[in-house]
Amino acid sequence: MINPKEFYDCLIEHQFNFFTGVPDSLLKEFCTCVKENTSTNRNIIAANEGNAIALASGYHIATGKFGVVYMQNSGIGNAINPLLSLSDEEVYRIPMLLIIGYRGEPGVQDEPQHVKQGKVTLPLLEALGIVYCIVEDNYKESIAYGYEYMKRVHKPIALVIRKDTFSAYRSDTKKVSDLELSREAVLENIITNITDDDFIISTTGKTSREVFEVREKHNMGHSNDFLTVGSMGHASSLALGISLFSDKNVICIDGDGAFIMHMGGLGVAVQNANANFKYILINNGCHESVGGQETIGFEIDVKQILIGLGFNKVLDIRSRNDLVTNIKCLTSKEKLAMVIYTNDRSRNDLGRPTTTPIENKECFTLKLRGV
Repeated sequence: MINPKEFYDCLIEHQFNFFTGVPDSLLKEFCTCVKENTSTNRNIIAANEGNAIALASGYHIATGKFGVVYMQNSGIGNAINPLLSLSDEEVYRIPMLLIIGYRGEPGVQDEPQHVKQGKVTLPLLEALGIVYCIVEDNYKESIAYGYEYMKRVHKPIALVIRKDTFSAYRSDTKKVSDLELSREAVLENIITNITDDDFIISTTGKTSREVFEVREKHNMGHSNDFLTVGSMGHASSLALGISLFSDKNVICIDGDGAFIMHMGGLGVAVQNANANFKYILINNGCHESVGGQETIGFEIDVKQILIGLGFNKVLDIRSRNDLVTNIKCLTSKEKLAMVIYTNDRSRNDLGRPTTTPIENKECFTLKLRGV
């Protein structure tokens, strides 16, 4: 395994000293190392991967140096447009180093939403005309090659990171959240207080896993929940599409990272939604599902943003008492949003859904349509 600090130091030695991207679980040790050894304005966690490509492009235009963009391979989709229409050699020829977590690598056990992405990752890079190296113990040679390649060719190049490539990195500066509520406790309160006519669309990551676990704990079925295990940032648009063509109450449960990633989609959702559309933003201020890297969730006025997007009512929830007092509002007939502030803790033994995505969709569809 590669020591993250030694990998980071090698990047610095080759003049890679600007970092941006969206965190990934396979890169979490590296991302933590970058955060602790890099000034804030030289490590910017972007809203989405396309934004990160643009940030690194701006850095190169201003300095002539090469930026580093980190992402999970599922984020390549967000990055494709600026990779082809901004940094590509046939447009502006802007070099940068892509560090990509290789989820769903063929032959390696992974979750269903990563399998297809893993199959197409390397062919996709090839189709984009991006040279790549799969990082092994000879990472120093890969980094050196990448630097020289970009100097010579003025194109992006990718380092692909397999599972368990990096060893653990001990963080000395991790903040401990003192917020009262946990995400799982919030979800349990929601699920046990809504009706059988209320349907949940839950965002990717641990949120959907916890929704599944809460239903199991209370011996409930899962047919009222659509677990959006992938497609980060798109749960609100999915919920809109369902709510417009159903008279059922549709409750979208989002996270701050996903909310920030495609915030414009939520604005469109609110402006087009009926009164059966509800939105819950669980804001823990970080990408907790992939390593706990900070978002801007605690730095922005989320309530005012949601009001500006057009919700009729926005509730700010910061304690168990706030939650218990307002939970029944979810069954009201108005376009309602809740911003619920939670700590960043979750169970180490948190399970995963035991049903496949297709089984989940089929059960949800039958219940929603009343078939």
